Amino acid sequence: MIATAEPSKQAITSFRAKLSVTMMLVVSGMTALGLYLAQRTVGSTAERDLQQNFQAQLSSLHGLEELRHAALAERCRVLSEKPRIHAALEDNALDLLYPSAEDELRDLMEGEEPSSEQAASALHARFYRFLDATGAVLPPPNLKDVGVINTAVEAQLALAQLPEKQQSGYLSHRDGGSDRVDEIIAFPIFSTETGEIISALVVGFKPLEIVPKSDDAGIKSGIWVNGRLHLASLSQSELGALGNEITRALTRSDSVQNNFTVRVNGAPHLLFYKRLNPGSLFPPAYEICLYPLASAVAQLHRLRWQIGGAGGLLLLGGFVASHFVAVRFSKPVEKLALDSEQNRAQRRLAEAALISTSEKLKRSTRYSADASHQLKTPVTVLRAGIESLLSREDFDAAVYEELSALLHQTHRLTGVIEDLLLLSRMDSGHLQIKSEAVDLSELIGEWLDDLATLLDQVDMRIEKKLPAKIYVVGERRYTSLIVQNLLENAGKYNRTGGRIKIEAQEKNGEVVVTVGNTGEPIAPSEQEHIFERFHRGSEKSASGHGLGLSLARQLARLHGGDLRLVHSGDDWTEFEIRFPAAQPAADGGS
Repeated sequence: MIATAEPSKQAITSFRAKLSVTMMLVVSGMTALGLYLAQRTVGSTAERDLQQNFQAQLSSLHGLEELRHAALAERCRVLSEKPRIHAALEDNALDLLYPSAEDELRDLMEGEEPSSEQAASALHARFYRFLDATGAVLPPPNLKDVGVINTAVEAQLALAQLPEKQQSGYLSHRDGGSDRVDEIIAFPIFSTETGEIISALVVGFKPLEIVPKSDDAGIKSGIWVNGRLHLASLSQSELGALGNEITRALTRSDSVQNNFTVRVNGAPHLLFYKRLNPGSLFPPAYEICLYPLASAVAQLHRLRWQIGGAGGLLLLGGFVASHFVAVRFSKPVEKLALDSEQNRAQRRLAEAALISTSEKLKRSTRYSADASHQLKTPVTVLRAGIESLLSREDFDAAVYEELSALLHQTHRLTGVIEDLLLLSRMDSGHLQIKSEAVDLSELIGEWLDDLATLLDQVDMRIEKKLPAKIYVVGERRYTSLIVQNLLENAGKYNRTGGRIKIEAQEKNGEVVVTVGNTGEPIAPSEQEHIFERFHRGSEKSASGHGLGLSLARQLARLHGGDLRLVHSGDDWTEFEIRFPAAQPAADGGS
């Protein structure tokens, strides 16, 4: 019996030893795998956070550039529509061309060039030139008034053909022994008689850039054009090496934007490039931005060391735990505790990520609202000053005409600001719809009466098919804004002698309104973008800021409905909007 017990004890001891070794091997393998995955997760998370931070700063830079381009394009559009400019071009009175434009662009040319910090909020042109029908530069009589440029720059302004729409480009040249880049906008000028392109106005100005506060923080931005990199904060040797890497990257890839890691003075940087003028007649130019990675890489290394140390301790603890698991057969209990701890850690990570995302969205919305609020005060002051000048009686008639045009532009700018504020409220979820029964027939009739007064002047007729009373669920002022945007678009993008047709009917608990108009159809490539903010699909025929349809669709969806493009082609464009149907209140009020 003693002999039997001894082998049995040895077998149990052998089994426990084998089980302990097996558990240690399992724990070692799982710990190594966990350490590897944890390091990968930390690295990818840090890189993703860095990319998001980089894209946020880059979006801010692009937003400032778009605002400045829009303001300059508006100035060029107003100038190109002046009768004096057309008379000089169409009557071949070219000696009067530049003097006629001088008064309109004087404020752009006068004063000192703003610094990099002030360039985002100030409009200042370095030069401007007109192109003739062949794309050649028309020489100005006085270089001092239109900006002095050398013959090399003037040669780069010439185009093989005139642009059919606004074009942007960048020119590189030597100025006073140093490299300089000019950003240019070319705006076509159309004949008032034939509608053909007869000239183009080219305006050059200083490119926008963001100057970092210190050498190891912030974006460094520059321009790559004609095979050369222009980035003021780098030395010539750094520019040469970095320019070669960018050239190789552009040669290998056909993408208009990409990013890759480079080393500048031995420090890692994230380089982002984006084509600035796709489809332009000018040479391709790319915006180059450098984002320092030194602090992020250092932080990543520290985290990896911490994870490595924690992994080593976990491995040691696993060896000890595996021994007790083999002896006491408590593996299910320990596994359950480990799973519970992992679930809690994942939940904390998910909650932290959700809070971080929510804060980023709030900051973005708050930035849009603050920017719109800050714009309201200077526009109000400007309008008051213009109205004060209009009240005087000692100006010539031409001065009053120009002041009236400026006053009109301030009203347009106020409309843009109000639309941006409304969009910001919707984005942040602060816009609450006070639902009530709105008489849509009455509301449409009011806007048609206002629209008919303007359309009589251009020989345009209105066809309507509306019930005497039809009610929808919504808030009257926002429902009115939706109808206003659709009807104004139908008139704005119509043609002389055309027509507007509006119908409304109730279907399956919804009120369906269709608004159609004659005129040039929306191009198929543009149709999927017409509801995007700041998108304008017909820049030749009408002015606007590209917010109307986007605002109308968002308001319609907040009302529980929708807005869509039904058809555009064969001289006819039609939109459909749906509202939830409502019954009139018992007291007859809305």
